[in-house]
Amino acid sequence: MRPLQANAKATNELHIFTWSSYIDDELLDGFRAQTGVKVIADTFDSNETMLASFQAGKGSAYSIIYPSDYTVAKMIELKLLQQLDHSRIQGLENILPKFQTSPYDPGNRYHVPISWGTTGLIYNSAKLNPPPTDWNYLWTQQQTLSHRMTLINDTREVMGATLRSLGYSYNSTKPQEIKQAYEKLKLLKPAIASFTTDAWRDQLIAGDLLIAMGYSADAMAVTRENPTLKYVIPNSGTSLWSDTMVIPKTAPNPDVAYAWINYVLQPSVAAQMTERLNFAPPNQSAHDQLPAPLRDNEILFPPESLLTKCEGIAPVKESIAELYEKYWTQLTSS
Repeated sequence: MRPLQANAKATNELHIFTWSSYIDDELLDGFRAQTGVKVIADTFDSNETMLASFQAGKGSAYSIIYPSDYTVAKMIELKLLQQLDHSRIQGLENILPKFQTSPYDPGNRYHVPISWGTTGLIYNSAKLNPPPTDWNYLWTQQQTLSHRMTLINDTREVMGATLRSLGYSYNSTKPQEIKQAYEKLKLLKPAIASFTTDAWRDQLIAGDLLIAMGYSADAMAVTRENPTLKYVIPNSGTSLWSDTMVIPKTAPNPDVAYAWINYVLQPSVAAQMTERLNFAPPNQSAHDQLPAPLRDNEILFPPESLLTKCEGIAPVKESIAELYEKYWTQLTSS
């Protein structure tokens, strides 16, 4: 493999905007050892927060951003992203076939997948009996769970899960169905401790929460720390997501951005990230290098029978997106 050297004309810093769960000192130090480039990583807790910051002009410092799959479509539509030069990327052949292209970015012209997983419920098995098996559990057990449950701070995930609980698609574009989901969430709102993507972890481990909506990567981390915590993919179905790396048009350092992409696509680096940071790689060579207990872990790699019930979050037309956002604002600000 060619050495991952940054362009000599580029600065010796790379600014990244990512989820907190994708970065640690070992990763940053390893990149600096290979390239001589220091990485400054800022984090966000939702795609909406990231995009709003970017559009407000705060994104011009970043050369790599980690949006989720459906947000890539929005960023392409807004002409915020550079089209990638695949000839400058090493390791694309290791990407699993189902992630080699996508409906929101055919041919992966603008993004490189970095992880994938599901969304579900992480719960305290010592305190919840019966255990949850589906989204409706949050409503049927609302009194027990009152102020001891959290939902993700993400419009489409929360609305999507509620739509599935009603028997609809995670990606419904029917205004009446979306309204029904909002009305159902209004009933649950008094019992919700908070809408948070990250802050639930310590509270759940400490026993202050009983259940949290969360991503499989986060579930993997907390169940390792506290074995009484369990993760369930709801029976009615959930989202099958992937997070990605993109280079914005305003990137001050695109040469080093390519070096970063090449670095994290190395199978050994990707496998080590999985072991430390608990997310499933869309990289077959990395998967093959994982120790057997991780390869066989159903939180990270669920059986196909469960995956067939999952949907990727799909982009929707502007009027429907605005409807989702209107109801979300009403829900979270009331």
